[in-house]
Amino acid sequence: MTEAEVLKQLTPVFHDVFDDDSIVLSPEMTANDIEGWDSQTHVMLTVAAEQRFGIKFRTAELESLRNVGHFAQVISAKLEGK
Repeated sequence: MTEAEVLKQLTPVFHDVFDDDSIVLSPEMTANDIEGWDSQTHVMLTVAAEQRFGIKFRTAELESLRNVGHFAQVISAKLEGK
């Protein structure tokens, strides 16, 4: 699955976690760009993405995330490795 496809499938995950259907994801987007994105919602987002894509993140992967695009890149790489 390409990063663009992952990003498209991440959109409803973000909508659900943040209860905001107006969120439009971009690869450059960070936690500073979404109201309410704190440590608790970050954990919720991570778990929701794991469930959606059937993957598990390592702590080091989560600590290295820079933005939504990098999140999609990590997910795409994990899906390729399945």
